[in-house]
Amino acid sequence: MSQLFPTGIQYGGDYNPEQWPEETWAEDVKLMQEAGVTMVTVGVFSWAKIQPLYGIWEFGWLDRLMDLFAAHGIAVDLATATASPPAWLVRAHADILPVTADGVRLEFGSRQHYCPSSDAYRKAAGKLVRKLAKRYGKHPALALWHIHNEYGDHVTECFCPASARAFRDWLEQRYSTIEALNHAWGTAFWSQHYASFAHVEPPRTAPGPVNPTQLLDWRRFCSYALLRLHRTEREILREHSPDVPATTNFMSMFRALDYWEWAEHEEIVSDDAYPDPADPTSHVGAALNYDLMRSLKGGKPWLLLEQAPSAVSWRPVNVPKPPGLQRLWSLQALARGADGIMYFQWRQSRAGAEKFHSALLPHRGTASRGWQETVRFGAELGRLAEVAGARITARAAIVLDWNSWWALEGTDHPSERMRWRELLRPWYEALHARGVSVDFVPPHADLAPYRLVLAPNLYLLRAEHARRIAAYVHRGGHLVCGPFSGVVDEHDHLHTGGAPGPLRQVLGVVVDEFWPIPDGESVRVGEAASATVWSEWLVAEGAEVLLSYADGTLAGRPAVTRNAWGRGSARYLSCHLADVGPVLDGALTEAEVLPVLGGAPPAGVEAVLRGPYLFLLNHTDREADTPALPGTDLLSGEQVHDRIRLGSLGAAVVRTSPTER
Repeated sequence: MSQLFPTGIQYGGDYNPEQWPEETWAEDVKLMQEAGVTMVTVGVFSWAKIQPLYGIWEFGWLDRLMDLFAAHGIAVDLATATASPPAWLVRAHADILPVTADGVRLEFGSRQHYCPSSDAYRKAAGKLVRKLAKRYGKHPALALWHIHNEYGDHVTECFCPASARAFRDWLEQRYSTIEALNHAWGTAFWSQHYASFAHVEPPRTAPGPVNPTQLLDWRRFCSYALLRLHRTEREILREHSPDVPATTNFMSMFRALDYWEWAEHEEIVSDDAYPDPADPTSHVGAALNYDLMRSLKGGKPWLLLEQAPSAVSWRPVNVPKPPGLQRLWSLQALARGADGIMYFQWRQSRAGAEKFHSALLPHRGTASRGWQETVRFGAELGRLAEVAGARITARAAIVLDWNSWWALEGTDHPSERMRWRELLRPWYEALHARGVSVDFVPPHADLAPYRLVLAPNLYLLRAEHARRIAAYVHRGGHLVCGPFSGVVDEHDHLHTGGAPGPLRQVLGVVVDEFWPIPDGESVRVGEAASATVWSEWLVAEGAEVLLSYADGTLAGRPAVTRNAWGRGSARYLSCHLADVGPVLDGALTEAEVLPVLGGAPPAGVEAVLRGPYLFLLNHTDREADTPALPGTDLLSGEQVHDRIRLGSLGAAVVRTSPTER
């Protein structure tokens, strides 16, 4: 097993010493040791304290803090502090501030107030990073570099003149000639032809619908522009601190940034996760996001870099986590591949926008419920150190393509209700409820390790990716493809012959016409299923019809099909089913993809096998009696046989016997 850190599972959170007098530090370090904290993130928003004015650098406080942590054996995830430029910098260079599509320049007073294409910002940030890397690159407390913070959280795009120039440069690199751009963008429509790259602007607010391929390329460019900033910082760190890994905290399944591309430049993937305690199903969404984080580096362990110990401060209603939920959700991240459980933040703030955001050390201090949970969970994590480095083996995969996501959610489609996350969620929920482990893969991935590949939607599908999928099925793989797939190519041009385009032969069907379902209405499918949002006038071309539409205009027409292709099979769902489980059951059985426990766990119980460690997590408010695998529960020290009883919000981590895996 290859674990992220030699000391096992990391535990801790963001430490913001600039918010507190220096005499507080000694008390904090003492309490950290009491809680079992092994790592802290430092300096995320410290630019103004490190560089209070141009040419003035104050590192003395950070020197003392780093030395203090080193002396007490606490590792530091040191941030580059570039997420929030100081006031003096934006007043000296007003063009750093970002501009909206309507031409409004956003002001200083929050965070992430910079244009991704600003030369002044990039140069100032680079200078700061270089000084940090030279000064602390070999410090004994340094375990990890933390680049920036939550790229794109507030500003994913800027429409200023600098961004326009950078967009044109990116387009010229992509297309080489203006003729190629005109072809890709379909500018013959509405007389949008360009005679020069110099005539191209970002997709600012316009009188009517904006060119859809221009919008798609803009999404690609915006992800690239932020990644370029990240790579600039990473190259500086690598130059001066080559032996220390680096990360930047992702934000789960985030639409704005192509995390497949970003992860190529990360040694360690990390995530900030804030599921809502008020939502009784939020643990399913969290599991989905954690599976993505694990998948971004091919199954390697990752780091949960931020979560809330209890309530956040930015929802309309900020519900606290009841006793035991923080522990349960942290164990869930560990179950799904995390080698570190970190929080925002260590000590609860007294001022600022997040003063009501919970912390490991709450306002009430060590007498608080929150502090008692902090200490108890730190001790429990110590008993789970051996889990670090263990991997999950999944035999099913879900295809996720950011380009398709962006194109799917473009304008002027048959239905604007076709949104990637809403299409994906029922498919993932069905797998989660059955205890089936799943990876996410990009469309260019090697699919050979998987017996079953799921594509809830592939609206945009390149011909070369379709060939890869077809070859996978032909060699004996099994595919389930969702509606509105294979519709357009990489330029958002419709595939000839109708959807599913280059998958038409593999799936053995063709769509005659898209048939979106109005809001509030549904269509029966087969005897028990119901479709909302979307349906299609589908024609079977050799595929077997598994389910037909049972009412409405499409009554009697194919809804769900299966096609034999080579040694494998390909199913197609032409509609959006709220309960897709029964359809997936047939594919799971045919592909011989088995649940962790051999069958579905009880409702509300999550079962995950990470290496030899079986995690059983009860997300309900009642006791649950669940099947298990024989072994030792690392949390209680008790022996487990073929069943175990979990309390409300209870958990078990069973080191299983080799013969039982």
